[in-house]
Formats: sequence, structure tokens, C-alpha cells
Amino acid sequence: MNDVRSYCASSFPLDLLLAKKGDHLISVCIPARNEEATVGTIVASIRNHLANGDVRLVDEIVVMDDRSTDATAQTARVQGARVVAVEDVLPEAGPSRGKGNVLWKSVAACYGDLIVWIDADLTSFTPSCVTGLLGPLLTDPDVAMVKGYYERPEIGGTGGGRTTELMARPLLGTLFPHLNSVRQPLGGEYAARRTILEQVPFNTGYGVETGLLIDIADLVGLDRLAQVDLGVRVHRNRLLEELSVQAMEILHAALHRADIEWRSNWTHHLLRPDLEPVEAQVTERPPLNTVPAYLDQRAAS
Repeated sequence: MNDVRSYCASSFPLDLLLAKKGDHLISVCIPARNEEATVGTIVASIRNHLANGDVRLVDEIVVMDDRSTDATAQTARVQGARVVAVEDVLPEAGPSRGKGNVLWKSVAACYGDLIVWIDADLTSFTPSCVTGLLGPLLTDPDVAMVKGYYERPEIGGTGGGRTTELMARPLLGTLFPHLNSVRQPLGGEYAARRTILEQVPFNTGYGVETGLLIDIADLVGLDRLAQVDLGVRVHRNRLLEELSVQAMEILHAALHRADIEWRSNWTHHLLRPDLEPVEAQVTERPPLNTVPAYLDQRAAS
């Protein structure tokens, strides 16, 4: 069984990537909801090191503001990001919610042919996170998607987070064992070519990373995926109650792609003793290359 090819971020110095950039347009997209404490630092770091007058590896920094009630939008804008309200993108597609919905809309909101996603809650962000993810895409035109992986010191240095180790890894190992070599299947730091992202559906909830990984590997083959060691990752830990919803959405994304027949007594709601049911986000946004409003927008740009 082939493994996903692996690299280290330090293998892709900035000078090399600038030399390889050519005509590529590069967008860094940061999905954010109520992340005023961290988003400004991330935007400023990218702008100062990768998108200033002397160094222009990154062409745009887009913060996708998902109905924040704090100063996320203002903070990001002051530091040089273009802030886009999620609800303003492709309104013709109808309402939805969830992280995957934000990522789907970010592809429409940005203009790059190479798209890098960075989570907004990172406290350990460095510019090498962006350059590491771009490295395989810029140096090998055959690479379609790059996943980041890292150490997580807050959980004793183990490879994955709680949801990865308790849900995603055993789930993928059972249903999609060819993806076993992907170290961080749920990682929020990854990059891909627009032409690939346009061809696959996006789960609207937290199943988006699982769905994209399975679908893109199926679309282009495992040999066109890569992963990069980004060093240490520190971010805000979620409560267990939040993780259980996340795990359910991941489960549904994988089951759907495994062609497992839906049973009448299965539910999309997370049911827990003494708590109100929570509806998991298990719907999908369609491939963007089938969305007329997106195609019209691209044709006009």
C-alpha cells in the first residue's frame, strides 16, 4: 500500500518558493468566528513576512467572518486582511451553516488558483505554516492537495487531537485504510489547487476535512496527495460537549462515502442524557463547478 508522501516545512525556504511561484495567484483563507484574540496576530505575521512590498508570495489574505459577535472582523481588517462576511458569498445558493460551509464559500470569495486554509485560533502560528503547505504545490505540479501535520504539546506530544485519535483514525482505518498514512486527517491547515476543490462537494459541518480527504484521494489518487510537518501546533481546546458533535459529523461524512445503507432508526441528532438534542450538520454543498452563480462569477473575473 502506498503512503502519502511526507515533507518537512523547512525543506521549502521562501527564496525557493518565490522562484517557483511564476504566474500562480495564492490566497490564504482564514475561517473565523469570535477569534479576536488570535486572528490579528496571524494576519499580521502573514502580511509582514509573505505579503509585503518586497516579498509577494501571498497575493491576498481573506478572513471569512462567520457571524462573529466580537471584534474579529475589525481586528483582521486593521492588520491588512480582506474580511468577507460568509452570508454575503453566493447568496443564491441558499442558507447554511458550519465550518464546511465557510470553507466552501471561501473558495468563491478568494481569487487564487492555490488556496491555503489556516485555522484562526492558532497561538503557535509562524509563516512557515504557509510556506510549508505551499511547498509541494509550487515545486511539483502533480500535487493536488497538501495536509499539514504537527506535534500537539497540550496532549503530551501525541500526533492527533482527541477527535482524531478517538474517532477519525479508527474510522478511516476501518472504512478507508488506504488513508492510514495521513497523520492529521482533521487538521485545519491545508492547501489545494482551485481546479481540484471545484470538483468535490463540501460537508457543511465538521465533516468537511474528512469528506475532502476521501473525495480528493478518490478523484486524483493517493500519489497526488502530500503532507508536511509544520512543527508544533497550539490552539484553543474545545469542550468535550463540542467534540461529540464534531465526532458525529465526521462519522456521517465517512459513512456516506463508504456507501453504507442508511437505516431508518439512525439519526442526525446527537442524543445525550439530560441534554437537549443537537442537530449535526451533515448536509453537503455541491461541487462549485456545478453552481451557476459561481461559474458566472469566475467568468466575469
